[in-house]
Amino acid sequence: MNLVSIVVPCFNEQESLPHFYESVTEIIAPLSQYHWEILFIDDGSRDKTLSIIRDLADKDDRISFVSLSRNFGKENAMLAGFDYVKGDCMVLMDADLQDPPSLIPDMLKYWEEGYDDVYAKRRDRGKESWLRRKLSLLFYWLLDKSTRFDVLKNVGDFRLLDHRCIEALRHLRERERYTKGLFSWIGYRKKEILFDRQDRQYGSTHWNFFQLAGLAIEGLTSFTTAPLRWATYSGILIGFAAMCYLIWTLIKVSIWGDPVAGFPTLICVIVFLGGIQLFSIGVLGEYLGKVFNESKHRPVYLVQEYHCGNKDKLK
Repeated sequence: MNLVSIVVPCFNEQESLPHFYESVTEIIAPLSQYHWEILFIDDGSRDKTLSIIRDLADKDDRISFVSLSRNFGKENAMLAGFDYVKGDCMVLMDADLQDPPSLIPDMLKYWEEGYDDVYAKRRDRGKESWLRRKLSLLFYWLLDKSTRFDVLKNVGDFRLLDHRCIEALRHLRERERYTKGLFSWIGYRKKEILFDRQDRQYGSTHWNFFQLAGLAIEGLTSFTTAPLRWATYSGILIGFAAMCYLIWTLIKVSIWGDPVAGFPTLICVIVFLGGIQLFSIGVLGEYLGKVFNESKHRPVYLVQEYHCGNKDKLK
């Protein structure tokens, strides 16, 4: 019998966890042809999340958990899941029930057919603002246009991964991670499942606008050097435009004797060029910061506590 692991990164999910556990166990109960592991990754929660996970593990030997020493971020918590998971395949999902556990049987069906990565694509993004939806689509478009591999649009972390994908992701140890891009980068045989994303029913989201913007910058700078190229192209274009404007000004003064309105023009040009220079320096800083962080070779995460469930079934 194959072992299927469900990996759940958690951060302050005390309100969602009991409902999540009830929903998942109800779905997997009829699937007796598999052994099951439910692996929770507690990413330094400050509420009762870890206590609830311990209580669930006491009554259900299918539950394992890893508690990190502090909040390392969801991307690094997912890496901990790849490192500690025991299954022949794993289902990665959030605890907030926006990813419906009812898709797990369909994912397993396609896995049995030979697919290595069965990902859930959002047909509807659920309750979110118009601005956030448009910015998300813009980010996916930019990432897709600036990379050499296909980027899956409207696809989150909810997916089933074969052990070959898991092993590949374990070897990718960079600290500055954008796992959604890594799923596409590793390749393997993929299958799409469409679903309507549900609204969060319990608790509140931990992602604000600035955190999402930071994740978008992380994604762009982790998988492409296109922003550096954009800065180069901007410099060439602005330099060419400035030269054309200078030639036009000299011709106008020489032929028609038109006086140059110096101060407003000078201020506009200085401010514009200063903005472009700051943008270019910022792009360089992003890449240098990544090099600096990677050069320190610190561990991506630290584990405070690990509990393994039924060891007879876990390989």
